[in-house]
Amino acid sequence: MAEYIPSTRDWVAAQVELYEGSQGTEGLTLRDTGFPVIIVTNKGVKTGAIRKTPLMRVVDGNNYVLVGSLGGAPKHPVWVYNLLADPDVEIRDATALHTMRVREVVDSAERSRLWDIAVDAFPPYKDYQEKTTRKIKVFLAEPKN
Repeated sequence: MAEYIPSTRDWVAAQVELYEGSQGTEGLTLRDTGFPVIIVTNKGVKTGAIRKTPLMRVVDGNNYVLVGSLGGAPKHPVWVYNLLADPDVEIRDATALHTMRVREVVDSAERSRLWDIAVDAFPPYKDYQEKTTRKIKVFLAEPKN
């Protein structure tokens, strides 16, 4: 089993610790904004270590939409590269754990539909896309069969 390495961002590490330490009963919103988050667990592409990231809770049926916004920064978040290298993830949604496989959404119609769902769930995504020249990556996490 790979070692878990917490994020170097203090608020991310604290959120994951609270969420996971409470078995999904606390820390369920992004920095107490009221917007719900999930915890995505994946393998780091460079380290091979377990990484955990709180992401906005965006659902499409039984699937989760993962948006690589990084607040509209000019570069993709590191977890994007992790998912591209190894699409197997675990998602904690409150007290439920889901084993899933992600795929980058490249079809323009599907991406547009999922982007609209994401913006409805977390309106700042629209502003984030407007403030960066990169196309924010969108992934769909689907139950692993």
